[in-house]
This record gives sequence, structure tokens and C-alpha cells, in this order.
Amino acid sequence: MEFLFMTDAALIIFTRNPELGKCKTRLAATIGDANALEVYKFLLDHTVAITEELAFDRYVFYSEQLHRDDRWNDTIFKKEVQVSGDLGQKMQAAFELLFSKGYSRVAVIGSDLFDLRSEDLIRGLEMLQDHEVVLGPAQDGGYYFLGLTKMLPQLFKNKKWGTDTVYRDTLSDLGEKKLGKLPVRNDIDYFEDIKDKPEFKPFIPKHLL
Repeated sequence: MEFLFMTDAALIIFTRNPELGKCKTRLAATIGDANALEVYKFLLDHTVAITEELAFDRYVFYSEQLHRDDRWNDTIFKKEVQVSGDLGQKMQAAFELLFSKGYSRVAVIGSDLFDLRSEDLIRGLEMLQDHEVVLGPAQDGGYYFLGLTKMLPQLFKNKKWGTDTVYRDTLSDLGEKKLGKLPVRNDIDYFEDIKDKPEFKPFIPKHLL
């Protein structure tokens, strides 16, 4: 696939510092903290793999502290730390920072979507050439991709983050904005999200197989 070079576009990747007991806590309730951490590292590596060859700028926003010389190659990924606050405040600050740097198309993703592909990210940023907002809906009622051409602060406020109302409430905040949509994808939050995927079998305790 031929990648377009988009110097005016940037991708924000939100990631949690991979620490025992702090990653995939809902999944950990079933498979344990250690296995949940290994799942998260596996998902991080997948996210690296689908983003490291993309021909636009990529920014990794760490949850706790910035890491050098880790899986996110310092020569490929620019690095920042998320501000304090809820997810909406964190995303708003990240978008504001990148728009202030001069980008005209900015999108954010998480780092726990095994279903996500490079083509989704390329398509989403391409759609921002003729849409004001691009959303990638998740099966759980949230979204896995949000792309903007300018700040829309209302999208980051008055949301119950992590619930099945986020996507619906975001749509209601858009009004008449020209919206593009990506295919529905499924993120990894619960045991049910991995139990039938062979790639995750090494992380599932034997008594659950």
C-alpha cells in the first residue's frame, strides 16, 4: 500500500506506562495482574507495528512519565506526558498542543486495539481533508479514533468516560459538523475480548482455556 506523506497531519497515541497492577484492570480481574500486563505489552507492540511506518508525525503521550529508549523509537515517535485530569482533559490538552504546533489535522488513538490497522489510521487522517471530524466507533459504545481539523472543546466535556454513552454523547455534541466515520472496531477491556483470539492464548491461565 502506498502511504501518503502528510506533513500537516499528526497522530496522538495515548499510552499507559506498563506497570504491574495499573494496566488493563478490568481484564486483570479475570486473568490476573501479571497476565494483564503481558497482554498490554503485546498490544503496545501491535500499536508500534501499525504506526512506526506511517508517513505523518506521531506523538506518544505517556500516562505517568516520559520514557526514552523503550519500544517507542525516539527517532520515530515524538514524546510527551499527559496532563492530569480525566480523559477528556487529557485529550483536549494534547489536541491543543498539536494544533499550536501548526498541524491542521490531528487525531488521537489509544494503544489497546488489536483490531486496529495502519489503513484505518491513514484513512481517518485522509478523511479530515474534507470532514471537520472523523470518528472510529468502538463496539463498547466509545470510540477508538477521534480526528479534528480544529478545537471543539465541547467534545471533551460532560462525558462519562469509559462507558457505553461516550460515542452517542459525542455525536450529539457535533451538531451540523461534517462527520466522517471509520469502521467499528473492538478494543480489549475484558476477558471476553480475548478468549477466542488465538494470539492471546499464551496470556490466559490454563484453567480458563
